[in-house]
Parts: sequence; C-alpha cells; structure tokens
Amino acid sequence: MDSRQVKRLARECGFELAGVARAEELGEDYRRYQSWVENGRAGEMRYLTDRRAEVRRDPRNLLEDARSVICVGKLYHQTSAEPSVISQYAWGRDYHEVVREGLEALAKKLAEIEPHRFKICVDTAPLLERSYAREAGLGWIGKNTCLINEPMGSWFFLGEIVTTLEMAIDAPPPDRCGSCTRCIDACPTQALVPVGEAWTLDARRCISYLTIELRGNIPEELRAQLGENVFGCDICQDVCPWNARAPVTQDPAVATAYDISTPLEDLAKLSAEEFRETFRHTPVTRANYAGFLRNVAVAMGSNGSGRFAEPLEKLAAHPDELVAGHARWALDRLRKNAENMLEEECR
Repeated sequence: MDSRQVKRLARECGFELAGVARAEELGEDYRRYQSWVENGRAGEMRYLTDRRAEVRRDPRNLLEDARSVICVGKLYHQTSAEPSVISQYAWGRDYHEVVREGLEALAKKLAEIEPHRFKICVDTAPLLERSYAREAGLGWIGKNTCLINEPMGSWFFLGEIVTTLEMAIDAPPPDRCGSCTRCIDACPTQALVPVGEAWTLDARRCISYLTIELRGNIPEELRAQLGENVFGCDICQDVCPWNARAPVTQDPAVATAYDISTPLEDLAKLSAEEFRETFRHTPVTRANYAGFLRNVAVAMGSNGSGRFAEPLEKLAAHPDELVAGHARWALDRLRKNAENMLEEECR
C-alpha cells in the first residue's frame, strides 16, 4: 500500500502528521531506553520498568506478524490571553479518547481497501512511540526529548497502528536542534541531563512527573523550583525556536473544556466532587484530588505571596497528610518571605 494514501486517509481522520515505519526492533533506541531505566530515571513509573519494558523491544511483541507501524500526530496547540497553571495538553478532552477514535476510524478505512489485523496504540501501549514516529518521518527527537516537526513544532499527541499491512516506509528527518540549548537552560529543575554527546530526561526532576506521576511527597529541595505549575509543564516547548510559528489547532475535539485561568486560591477551594466535575474526561484527573491539592499548595508556596496565607491555612488542616504537609511547607515559605521583606525595609 502506498504511504501517500495512508497520509491522505490520516488527514481525513483528523491527524496533521502521518507516516509509516517498518515493524521491527530499533536496537540502538531500545538500548538507550534500557540504560535510562537502569539509571533510575523513570522514577516511580513502574509501567515503564516492569515486564512491559521488554515488550517495548519490538512491535511484533504486540502483534506477532506485524509488518508496519503507522504513526500519526494530532495537533493540540492552543493560545490563551490568560496564563494557565495547567499544561496545554490537559486543557481539553482526554487525548487517549480523541486519538483512539481517530485511529479506529483510520484502521477501518484501511480495512475497506485491504483487510488487515492491527493493534491501536495511544501512549499507554508498550511501544517506543517517539522512536517509531521519527522513523516514520514525523520529526526528530529534540534535546527536550519531544518529537519536533520542522514546519509545525512539537505540540502533538502521538498514536500508532501496528498492522499486518505491508507498506512503503518513510525516512527519518535530520536532527535540527543544532547547538541550541534553550530548553536545557530554561528547565527550572535541570531535568534535562547529558548522556555522552546527547541529552535525556531525568523524570525524577521533571515538573510534569512531579505534579502528575509522583504519588507521594515532592522532594523538598525541588518544590520552590516548580513555580506555579499545578499539572504538567510546557517550559521546554514554550522556549523551543521550532515552536515560534507553531500552528493552532482548529479541531473542537481538543478545545478547552474548563476555565484554564482559574486562580490558585480558587483551585485550592475545590471540593473532591467539584474537582471531579470540573476536570471530568480531561487528563487532570490523573493527578487525583489529593495530588492536585498538593500541587496547588506547592504552587502557592513557590509564588510566596501573602495573599495565599488563608487558603494555605485551610489546606494545612486538610485530613490528608499529603496535602497538609505540603501546605505547611508553603506557609513556612510565606513566613520567611515576609521576614526577608521586613528586613530589607529596615535596612
């Protein structure tokens, strides 16, 4: 099957990027992944380190007689006049649902041309997504570890169809990061670390990991560096030159689903029921209610403004110690900031 036909059908199913890679092991990429895991850089994300790690070695572990991996990218970039403490990818409906619906439609269209067996993958499947997307020509993997497409940037959800169809494959593009280190320099927690002549992500220091995947206490030495990021972080994408002219999505499927500019003090007041209702069918619920309030407390403490004293006092009395402990830390930050300001005024 002609890959041009696949790309046309993918566009009809709502994907801006599409390409085809061969369903085979990517030895060098898998060895890098193994080293990343062995060095503990996955943190507590056990789904990346358990028995599923070996499955990632070869897409044929997902579909025995697979021949091709169809890779797609769905643009989610949006603009807002107001700043948000929530990462852009989580502004709209859960991308797992959106991308899967598009992939199911694409798989059906392909089956009408030629019957095939297939496996749909959206983030949660044990597959080296970015590696196959690179091989399929969608972009290169940047120093910030995001897949970057030369004309369109990196604001994409990725998805794949591992299929028994034999297709003409695409070629990976050259790496165009060059000597640029803007993402590395801008990361507040220095989560992008050197590995030989390349760079990788130490998830244990990444704001997205700390505010979404980490279930326990955020390391105290990193809390102040999280800024006002309550769920995820976009800094390394915001500063990337390839995103300077990134297009904005027009797809209502990923449109903003709630008020993204809600102030921190209002987020701190949300009840468990209000949290579930506000963020229903969005990725934000992955943090769970206690984790979300933990993040809000840290954001207020990082800001250091005295206006957060009242909501933090209430969070410090929360029955969940995860929330209360981080709120006490934040209140201590506010107290120290007030003392420092008083000392400066007295000089």
